[in-house]
This record gives sequence, structure tokens and C-alpha cells, in this order.
Amino acid sequence: STRSAVGKCDRIAGRTVVITGGARGIGYATARAVLARGARVVIGDRDVTALESAVTGLAELGLASGHPLDVTDPESFATFLDKARTDGDGHVDVLINNAGVMPIGGFLDQTDEAIRTSIEVNFCGVLTGCRLALPEMVRRRSGHIVNVASRAGVMAVPGQVVYAGTKFAVVGLSTALADEFAPRGVEVSVVMPPFTNTELISGTRPV
Repeated sequence: STRSAVGKCDRIAGRTVVITGGARGIGYATARAVLARGARVVIGDRDVTALESAVTGLAELGLASGHPLDVTDPESFATFLDKARTDGDGHVDVLINNAGVMPIGGFLDQTDEAIRTSIEVNFCGVLTGCRLALPEMVRRRSGHIVNVASRAGVMAVPGQVVYAGTKFAVVGLSTALADEFAPRGVEVSVVMPPFTNTELISGTRPV
């Protein structure tokens, strides 16, 4: 049948897909999409209330679970991945580094805290996820890391200076990692969405 033929070619079905920032927006939509294709999904988010609500909705669609996660804290990230492995088959097949923040406004108007948070979440969080997930994937010679950047990572505009800087960094990181780890059996991809109708861009507009 057509369905069985598609199933044999589908590399998502039966895999454990882990998504950071998965309680809302692109992360949540991605979780729904991969659940529809038969994956097991584990989401992480620092907003525990939103996380619980998201897991309830996702569990109606398939095998889904979630755990608190602060991507700026390596210990929190490591604990989250350990729980994700326990929820799945003992390993992570796909890690989607999706968590992000978007400070908007003039560069000189950005607070130290806003700049620091942007760098820690948008870049350091991705870097930490890669460092924690890659060793296991290399040992198995199997796995895929997907880093969610932004079109701002290749096309910076005024009012998004710090955000664009972090996303440029994610694009560079991902490109170099892809070349370095392909011979070791691990895929690394970067996704660069344009403006997307989520809470992240509330109050902003395309230019």
C-alpha cells in the first residue's frame, strides 16, 4: 500500500525527537508535525505551566512527554537529555535546538541583561545542546541535530542587532559542525525561518 511504502522511507517514524522551547510557537508546531509522522516526542521548556499544557495537548496525538529545561544551565540541559533518553529507547535520535528569545529595539537601548540573556539562550544554549548530544550520536554513528536560527542569521536588519548576531553565530556553528561530523555519521542542519506568527515576534513587524 502507499501508506506502508511511505512508512518504510520515513526516517522520523519510531524515532525519539527532542525539542527545546517546545511548549509554544515553532517548537510546539514541530512537535505536532513529527508526532503525526509516528515519532516519540520529548519537549523541554522553562515555562512549566505552558509545558504541562503543551504535553497534555501533544499526548492526544501520540507518544509525548516533557520536562523542565533551562538551556542556559548546562546541568539542567544534561538532566533534561537524560530524562529524554529514559522516555525513549535509551538515546536521542534527533535534537532540535529551538529555544530562543528576541529582544527588539535600538542597539544602544538594550540592557546588559537583555544582551546577556540573548547570547546565553540563542547561542550558548544551542552550543550546550550540541556538546551534550553529539558524543552519544558519534558513538552510535547515528543522529541528527537541527538548530533553529532565523533569516536574521543571514540578513540582519536594524532593531534586531543582538538577535541577528546570535543567529549569525548559530548559522556558522551549524555549518562548521555539519562538515566536521558528517564523516562520523551524524547530521547537523540549520533552519532559518522568516517572520513567523508566534509569541516570539509579538510587537514586531517585517521591514
